[in-house]
Amino acid sequence: MTDRTTYLVLPGYQNSGPAHWQTRWEAAEPESFQRVRQADWDRPEQEDWVARVDAAVAAAAAEGPVVLVAHSLGCVTAARWVAGAGAGRTAAVRGALLVAPADVDTAEVPELTGFRPVALERFPFPAVVVSSTDDPWVTPERARAFARAWGARYVEPGAYGHLNSDSGLGDWPEGRKLLAEL
Repeated sequence: MTDRTTYLVLPGYQNSGPAHWQTRWEAAEPESFQRVRQADWDRPEQEDWVARVDAAVAAAAAEGPVVLVAHSLGCVTAARWVAGAGAGRTAAVRGALLVAPADVDTAEVPELTGFRPVALERFPFPAVVVSSTDDPWVTPERARAFARAWGARYVEPGAYGHLNSDSGLGDWPEGRKLLAEL
């Protein structure tokens, strides 16, 4: 086992494209950032997505500490994994950056209804929820409620939409600072 932290990247529905900050972070540090690959990004299935997170955490934990870096449906997947994993499985995780958690409980996207309800169990490790004031997938009130339920610090950077490639964040240095604080 090494002391090197593995950052597991959990994209959301339809994956994160080449201009997304998650993809940029992976490209900048491929030895540290590893994307959790899903079987179907366009027709996600909660059980499968959670199982893949579980397998990725187990594999990365054999090498050292793990930090989750989730966006949108990836946050909801992380919350469901925490709710079902148990203390032994979450012990290797040192923190989670949860960006723009999608409120699948109210989303009008049929492909996402299988992720209902959003798991609201407290995370057993430090977490930060980051949500924009004008995110079309979650209201600020609901994002704050997720943060409270998950025991996470809440950060509201302003009006940046879904905090994705359309938000013009580039490499998103503010996000890297939040990750470093974990």
